[in-house]
Amino acid sequence: MDQAHAEEILKKVIAIPTVNDNEKEVADYLASLFAPYEDQGVTIEELAYSPGRSNLIVTIGEGETTLGFSGHQDVVDPGDLADWDTDPFVPTIKEGRLIGRGASDMKSGLAAVVCAMLAMLEEKKVPGKIKLIATVGEESGEYGAAQVTDAGLADDLSALVIAEPTDGMRQICYTSKGVVDYHVTSKGIAAHSSRPHEGEDAIAHLLEFANEVQARLARLDKKDPVLGKLTSLITLIKGGEQINSVPSQAELSGNIRTIPGYTNQVIFDVIDGLIAELNAKPGYQLSVDYIYPEEPMPGDAHSPLVQLLQKVGLEVFGHTLTPVGGTGASDGSEFVRAKGDYPIVMVGPGSDSQHQPNEWVSLAAYHQAIAFYQQFANEFFGK
Repeated sequence: MDQAHAEEILKKVIAIPTVNDNEKEVADYLASLFAPYEDQGVTIEELAYSPGRSNLIVTIGEGETTLGFSGHQDVVDPGDLADWDTDPFVPTIKEGRLIGRGASDMKSGLAAVVCAMLAMLEEKKVPGKIKLIATVGEESGEYGAAQVTDAGLADDLSALVIAEPTDGMRQICYTSKGVVDYHVTSKGIAAHSSRPHEGEDAIAHLLEFANEVQARLARLDKKDPVLGKLTSLITLIKGGEQINSVPSQAELSGNIRTIPGYTNQVIFDVIDGLIAELNAKPGYQLSVDYIYPEEPMPGDAHSPLVQLLQKVGLEVFGHTLTPVGGTGASDGSEFVRAKGDYPIVMVGPGSDSQHQPNEWVSLAAYHQAIAFYQQFANEFFGK
């Protein structure tokens, strides 16, 4: 594939606004690029999440071993347009950089994988069975990857490379923390503050939960050698009606970053157990909801997959890719639930400008990424 065509594909996907919505337009476009190769056995499937939102699964080649590539189609909101030098959805090239929302996170990675796969098809040199999974909703909860996983569409993989930006492809993220976001509601009984015995103080009950849950979670003190310890924060809290009333309602939200040493079920057991204990007391009415919890992603810095990626990186880029851990969740946190026991890593083009105004990717890095993914696929299958 020539560079001009590769750049047009990247421009096209960036020009499609997919701020937590509209991924089907990207999926349809990418599907149209693979459609001419259906005579080579290419299969194309769209898995609808909701109207206007579709995951895309494309499989090329054949064999018993399946190499997976993945990327998300959604982007974050561009924010205040006055902070941008250009329209975030009109891709603009300046001084070797392509600027636009999603240029770094992560439409350049997704487009690079697509271009690598298309190049294999054009050359009729597909080294083995390769599956592309393009997801919806990564930026707001990884629910596209969750849907794909629940549908069993990632069960047959032997390895998965997610094309998230990793410091201009200088790093390989092979392990990462999970996340448990939760929301606790406390219901009380309103009364005049001069007669508090006639009411039930929802705020006091909620604060009792907040103090005790932090203490119990602090006892989960394993330390991962790369990711460190589990962390827990109460990030939002509000309640009450007015200053001279016993508060009849209160609520808080918390954010927990988990490590592979503790599954999310361990966290649920701590929180649910405490809620049950408090609700056994007279007048307590606490409830909890979990918001898109993500499992931690375990990994091995010395795995054959990481070593192969380092070898190919040295060949393509002239430098060794450094294995690192990540503190944030990604689609990998959902794919770890697949039935297949396979390694998952993240490596992709991009800059440190993700989620910022004037987000950009180096076009040179983008083209190198295409070559990297194609060569990696060949060497993965021993070609």
